[in-house]
Amino acid sequence: MSDESWDFTSFDGVGLKIHELGTGRPVILLHGLFSNAETNWIKFGHARKLASSGFRVIMPDLRAHGESDAPHDPEAYPHDVLVQDTLALIAHLGLEDYDLGGFSLGARTTAKLLVEGASPRKAILAGMGLEGLAGWERRQDFFLEAIATKDTARRGDPHWLAIQFMKSQKIDTVAAAHLLRTFSDLDADQLAGIETPVQILCGTEDRDNGDPEKLADLLPNGIRTDIPGTHMSSVTKAELGEEMAAFLTSKNNL
Repeated sequence: MSDESWDFTSFDGVGLKIHELGTGRPVILLHGLFSNAETNWIKFGHARKLASSGFRVIMPDLRAHGESDAPHDPEAYPHDVLVQDTLALIAHLGLEDYDLGGFSLGARTTAKLLVEGASPRKAILAGMGLEGLAGWERRQDFFLEAIATKDTARRGDPHWLAIQFMKSQKIDTVAAAHLLRTFSDLDADQLAGIETPVQILCGTEDRDNGDPEKLADLLPNGIRTDIPGTHMSSVTKAELGEEMAAFLTSKNNL
């Protein structure tokens, strides 16, 4: 079972790299900020776990991440562009019966997709709590400051870990800064209207994006699942892929 990659031209001509593993029921997985499909889903075995459970795992490198294009033109970053990219990919693949999930920024994008008309059978919001889906301006400012101080910040600076991760993933910071300004907030009424069964999957030490229990309680068909780890370390745990597979293969919606 090997990872296959192919090129996709999105709605506005920007090129995205799509990674796939396995055959069977389609599930689209969206990675986190400053990450990519390899780091988030492939490296630690989560995609392989899903593929071995009967899924065709479809994993785009998001715009300005991984092997996808990272244009510097601000016009390449319209409002909620990652939502537009994912909807374009779903349409290109002709998917009507599929599952959808994401980690952190990918979870934020997944939630936005659910209120913008995407209709997966089930969805997964990993590394996400209620507060992480609103008040984006504060988080945006944090990451923009990390970009601005990437060459001057020292260990102990609150931006240090984000900067080191960004550097390790060879992020184009000009493109990333444009992308950070495209995200919009979700409010409680929008979230309460999501009827899709949703798994809220979060590390026991992860509150970077707020309270997962509050988010699960707000969603009509939300279920909270705990796994070991912090926001960063939970991605490395086998339990992430195992719990995703268990949720998606469950006969029950909840």
